[in-house]
Amino acid sequence: MPPRTVALVLDNLRSAWNVGALFRTADGLGVAHLYLCGITPTPEQANVRKTALGAETSVPWSYAPNTAEVLHTLRQSGWTIWALEQTPTARSLRGLQPPDKPLALVVGNEVSGVGHDLFPLCEQVVYVPMQGVKRSLNVEVAAAIALWHLLGMP
Repeated sequence: MPPRTVALVLDNLRSAWNVGALFRTADGLGVAHLYLCGITPTPEQANVRKTALGAETSVPWSYAPNTAEVLHTLRQSGWTIWALEQTPTARSLRGLQPPDKPLALVVGNEVSGVGHDLFPLCEQVVYVPMQGVKRSLNVEVAAAIALWHLLGMP
């Protein structure tokens, strides 16, 4: 079975360090593309490059000011869109099978999460199950766990 194609859409992330770490994660897991949207820092910023440690040159990426436009374009190109967020209707990644077609995973702002206006553009909202007192993880850590699952890593 050929590797699954997964892209990561960064919706208004604030931290250059998180973005750089996501570049490294994307490189390590074989993510097809990073879409940096809204206020998300790009590799032109020194702190992104410092944290990415060169992964910004090995992972294809693009910048767009509007996340919704990126999602519309991906959907028109046949991609499935999932958001990684905790909502009352979100489904646990545990036991969930990813689609057979290309998948774009949307991750959101460190404080406010994925923009609520984007949920109607997503076929599904998923979350990483938690067992501790805290109900969330750092965006890079949550994305890494989700990507590991979605890419079918051994």
